[in-house]
Amino acid sequence: MLLAHFLRDQMGLTGTHIGCDTSQCGCCVVHLNGRAVKSCTMFAVQANGETVATVESLTNKDGTLGPLQAAFQEHHALQCGFCTPGMLMTAAAMLKRHKNPNEDTIRHELEGNLCRCTGYHNIVKAIRAAAEG
Repeated sequence: MLLAHFLRDQMGLTGTHIGCDTSQCGCCVVHLNGRAVKSCTMFAVQANGETVATVESLTNKDGTLGPLQAAFQEHHALQCGFCTPGMLMTAAAMLKRHKNPNEDTIRHELEGNLCRCTGYHNIVKAIRAAAEG
């Protein structure tokens, strides 16, 4: 069973979206031991004993939006929302490595994530705002 299906179907963590099952779209990005990985490219058993974090982990303990999620909302980085979990998880991993990334860095880091609504401009704005925040 793919990790993406395990997270959704067995663990009830439906924030992880499945867009292509072929590693093309990035909707299924999760963190494996702190690194962003596409969960449709690995089997669940490969994550056994490892730390897996999904988009649900980005919320505050009280259930409110975390800073990155709030920046996406504030800067209208959500259109249909299908790519959003993968974008958020990719951005969160990037912000751990690059404390204040410029636009070129953000765009480069997001290359593995597709937004079919072409909302990239606002997504980049939101990530910049979260980095500055």
